[in-house]
Amino acid sequence: MTAIRIGHGCDAHKLEEGRPLILGGVTIPYYKGLQGHSDADVLIHALCDALLGAAAMGDIGTHFPDTDKAYKDINSRYLLRQVRNKLLSAGYRIGNIDTTLIMERPKIQDFIPEIRKNLASDLQLRKNDISVKATTTEGLGFAGRGEGITALAVVLIEKQ
Repeated sequence: MTAIRIGHGCDAHKLEEGRPLILGGVTIPYYKGLQGHSDADVLIHALCDALLGAAAMGDIGTHFPDTDKAYKDINSRYLLRQVRNKLLSAGYRIGNIDTTLIMERPKIQDFIPEIRKNLASDLQLRKNDISVKATTTEGLGFAGRGEGITALAVVLIEKQ
């Protein structure tokens, strides 16, 4: 019998001026970026947590702690590739991915194809196995006030 496992990840970062806004490895033109120890790519962080969680391997902070200077300003795509390698080493195969960005602005619809391309490349999946969506909170909460961005990710993995 093949073991199919589901993982869920969630991450949120505060927006601040003077940093680039990076989502799914794409730099989005905006006057604010996400605050964090790494490049603060909230989408990739949620995805890493979902993948690690599905395999019962902890979370991104366990493997890449923000107290380690080696990860200061690191490109989160590197972390995603490392997570993929950990799953492969443990005998897992990634099936599909569904993600949602919760943010009022900027609008990112035009950047979603490039984000999907990055994620597919880093995880060695087909673009059709990866969904990236964005929604607003209709002005409610910190995301609605433009103070931050939240990302959610759900993944399916399979033990080989």
